[in-house]
Amino acid sequence: MPPAEGTITTERRGALLLVGINRPAKRNGFTPRMFRELAQAYTLLDDDPALRVGVLFAHGDHFTAGLDLPTIAPSMQKGEKLWPQDAVEPLNLGTPGYRRRTKPMVVAVQGITFTLGIELMLAADIVVAADDCRFSQLEVQRGIMATGGATLRMAERAGLGNALLHLLTGDEFGSAEALRLNFVQKVVPKGRQLDEAIRIAESVAAQAPLAVVATRLNALKAVERGPLEAMAEFVSVQQRLSRTEDAAEGLKSFVEKRPSRFSGR
Repeated sequence: MPPAEGTITTERRGALLLVGINRPAKRNGFTPRMFRELAQAYTLLDDDPALRVGVLFAHGDHFTAGLDLPTIAPSMQKGEKLWPQDAVEPLNLGTPGYRRRTKPMVVAVQGITFTLGIELMLAADIVVAADDCRFSQLEVQRGIMATGGATLRMAERAGLGNALLHLLTGDEFGSAEALRLNFVQKVVPKGRQLDEAIRIAESVAAQAPLAVVATRLNALKAVERGPLEAMAEFVSVQQRLSRTEDAAEGLKSFVEKRPSRFSGR
């Protein structure tokens, strides 16, 4: 059994790092310890060259009910961050003093996926949802505002009107609506979400790691800073990638008609 304040599990599976939210007795409500350990897991993913893709999932029937407010409120009132300085920030907001993740993250969600749960999945890259998901960004019902990225990313994915429909009412919606709004990329029957997320992550991990990172960062730059800034780095990034061992392997495997064996160099 996990400790009462919950924990974050990690498991290496080849080039994947499986990161598990583990406090099922409390619907995986996040405590300070869980935030700290989640940042440590994300930092491990980015720092270990043997790891290429992360998979975030949850133990039990629910992804997360959000913040465990009694334990989080004191830090919230003081404006304190809940993860260590210089760690990778799980919400990927680019906060000064914290690192941004560079490697891909695939998320599997199920059951209750409230507030922080939506923000964690929107901060990732690819989301697989079980068909039993219950989503709600309900901060307005608690007298606070969503500050983990929902106000930014929901509007970017779904348009301002669709975002405000859910942000301002705090209503509950299901997996079909989340798919319609581009909050998730796939919906699968309950119980298959983690397997599908792992399958996708393994497919990403089979590609050239340096090219994957560069592609992800360029797409993110296009969303956050505009297409002109993203286009401005096309030539320099392609020059750098074309000189790598992986680019040479990609060409050689094409000529030899065999699968590529990428090294990340």
